Amino acid sequence: MLRTVNRVLTGLAGLVLLAVGGAVLAVAFDVPAPSWWVHQGPDDVLLTTAERTRWRDAGWWWPVVIAALAVLLLLALWWLVAVVRRRRLAEVLVDTGDGESATLRGRALEDALADEADRVDGVERARVRLTGRRNAPGTRVRLLLAPHVDPGSALHDLTTRALTHARTSANLTALPAEVRLRGVKHRAERVS
Repeated sequence: MLRTVNRVLTGLAGLVLLAVGGAVLAVAFDVPAPSWWVHQGPDDVLLTTAERTRWRDAGWWWPVVIAALAVLLLLALWWLVAVVRRRRLAEVLVDTGDGESATLRGRALEDALADEADRVDGVERARVRLTGRRNAPGTRVRLLLAPHVDPGSALHDLTTRALTHARTSANLTALPAEVRLRGVKHRAERVS
């Protein structure tokens, strides 16, 4: 969801900036501008002296401008933090079967799942990250595969062994996984 919002906001901001910049550039090259446009020619200023000083004496003007800029700054900071922040699940709720629940550290489950994924035949390195909510976790798995490995069999072994074992040991009804496979870069073998 965050990735979609990020792409939409970035795309909209880019389109707005491109349109405004293109319009200003066109007016600077003396292309006729519509009557509603902010300035009409290359010698026209964006804000006249009268427009710049019109609200100077109004007591509400500067607090409104500062509040609007502060809101824009807070929204930009929120967006930046949301994009940069890593989504890592700290703990998973485990149903103990007696009506109670226990918590399992997310890092411990990630490490156990990564260790078991490393033991799959042909996997050079595995990285696991838990996502989602603590009562409905998901996983993001990245596998670095050896050159000779069939990706389909490595994925099958991962889902039937490591992911199934993690799901049953944590007593989860489901453990959805997003798996990314990548092959190890290697030199071409010499044939003689």
